[in-house]
Amino acid sequence: MAYLKLSKLEFQIMETLWNRGECSVREIQEAFPESKRPAYTTVQTTVYRLLEGKGAVRIVKRIGNANIFAAAISRDDAGRKLIDDLLALFGGRTKPVMAQLVESGKLTLEDVREAEQAILKLARAKSSGKKRQA
Repeated sequence: MAYLKLSKLEFQIMETLWNRGECSVREIQEAFPESKRPAYTTVQTTVYRLLEGKGAVRIVKRIGNANIFAAAISRDDAGRKLIDDLLALFGGRTKPVMAQLVESGKLTLEDVREAEQAILKLARAKSSGKKRQA
């Protein structure tokens, strides 16, 4: 996957495609709340930037004059980039981010246990990989 950065509007457009599946520009635009709905041409320009410049969307079919778009990257891939960008703000250090999550109440004990299991699983995989190489 290309290492891309999404603007807020691009991310909102991608959310629509991830949630609804294939959409036209008009359908994407109408997915925005009416009070915060960008102009059709703004959505159109942004969708074509996501298509041509970033490769984040693809054209899946054409109905009359309208192209129908779908996400070409997964929500997980975009999320990983967003998290990497967040960590970069803290010089790659995870402790300040974790502290904020704890203080805000957004990190639960269950989340910590799941993270611990994932870390242990990763450590076992790395350990068994080193044994095989020896």
